[in-house]
Amino acid sequence: MAELSETVARLRVIGDDLDPDEVTRLLGKTPDLARRKGEVTGPADASASARTGAWLVNTDSSAPGDLDRQVGQLLAGTTDDLAVWWRVADRYRRRLLRPLHERGERRNDDIATNAAEIGERGIELALDLYAASREIED
Repeated sequence: MAELSETVARLRVIGDDLDPDEVTRLLGKTPDLARRKGEVTGPADASASARTGAWLVNTDSSAPGDLDRQVGQLLAGTTDDLAVWWRVADRYRRRLLRPLHERGERRNDDIATNAAEIGERGIELALDLYAASREIED
């Protein structure tokens, strides 16, 4: 794998009938963003209704990328009770989103330390890889 020059991670729980207060109570962590389906979002002059309910926790960007640490940050402070995570999983979609930015040098980055925690909690892992552009030489 090429060196990850930057990573950002987000834990997202979504669902049409999502109650953000309930998810916060169940998981034990205050979200960075929470909304119910139909809530008005955005500034008053350009408001739109949320298409679905959402509960989001974000990490700061890490440069160079540090996937394992960011997953640990997302899960820190949440409940260790796997039955609670699976109750949330039965009602809502849980996804760990990880935009990755790479550059040419090869390096091994993984999420080995937290992989079991992700799986035990029924969290879907989605990786979006953005490669640095390279100029074509004549």
